[in-house]
Amino acid sequence: MAEAASMNADLAQTREEIEGMLAATLAVDDFVDLEALKVKNVKHPPFDPGLHGVPNPLVAAPVYPPEPVYREPPPPGGLIGARKKHAEAIAAARADHGRAHLAWQEQCRRIHASHVAETRRREGAERLRLEAVAARHAEYQAECRQREAEAQTRNQAVQKLINDLAFDVESAVQEYVGIVLSNSVYPETFPVDYDYAFDLASRELRLAVTVPPPSAVPTVKEYRYVKVRDEIASTAFTVKARKDMYAGAVAQVAVRTLHEVFEADRGGKIHSVALRVGTDVLSPATGLSESVPLVIAAAEREAFRRFDLSNVVPRATLEHLGAAISRSPFDLVSADTSPGVRIRKQ
Repeated sequence: MAEAASMNADLAQTREEIEGMLAATLAVDDFVDLEALKVKNVKHPPFDPGLHGVPNPLVAAPVYPPEPVYREPPPPGGLIGARKKHAEAIAAARADHGRAHLAWQEQCRRIHASHVAETRRREGAERLRLEAVAARHAEYQAECRQREAEAQTRNQAVQKLINDLAFDVESAVQEYVGIVLSNSVYPETFPVDYDYAFDLASRELRLAVTVPPPSAVPTVKEYRYVKVRDEIASTAFTVKARKDMYAGAVAQVAVRTLHEVFEADRGGKIHSVALRVGTDVLSPATGLSESVPLVIAAAEREAFRRFDLSNVVPRATLEHLGAAISRSPFDLVSADTSPGVRIRKQ
């Protein structure tokens, strides 16, 4: 039951997103502030020297064994011949001390030599480490300069677009339209694509929108758990319901696109939009992809901007504009493309 409820929630979200495509764009301002596209502050990641950032540990001071201390044998008592024996003991003690002192000196020499060798090795390793850190830092600085240069190039390009747009450069208006349309977010289940061209002489934007095929609308209306069979069953939408949903989605895309273009164009560069909404299908005759026009409409800026789109029925809006609309978009029936349809309301 929980799984069925989760699946129904996904279905409801998909349907809500498709049926609310026009309302979703009315809640946002489609104007693009080009100044905001400039890079104000280039952010650089902190320098990371990697494994080379850990200094080599210092060599500990050498620890030498204590120096042997000569201890003279105690003087003899009053025994006869004790003096001679004492002299012999002193000689033996001095000889032992001499040998011990030589061994101590040799041990200290070896410890010192080992300390010097290790110190030199560590110093060499530290030099190599510092060289590696310096090389990595040079790379980091080069990367920072590259980011700064890219930001400068971007800012120059944005500023050029701003200037060109102010002076009604045709390519600038077209580029701005591309930015606006790229910001238009559609449901993942109903993505759209655009092809457009602006004509400065007529100040008309020719805009072709490609929508998904009818298979994009959901086929399942509801899921339910059937206890006796221990399975999840589905209830399908009627064909009419799917037809209505797809036709509604196509009409929404058409009206939404007109709205986004005109709302984003605060400078009034675009006076009219010639719109074509279609979908790509494989031709049964050629096996090649071809576009089926589902809506062909034209809208004048001043008239369209007076509409209150929060209260309209999208298909009725298109009919009011004199659009050619497919009788059955779901069945991929082409809209009337004969001459004169587009200018019916002119």
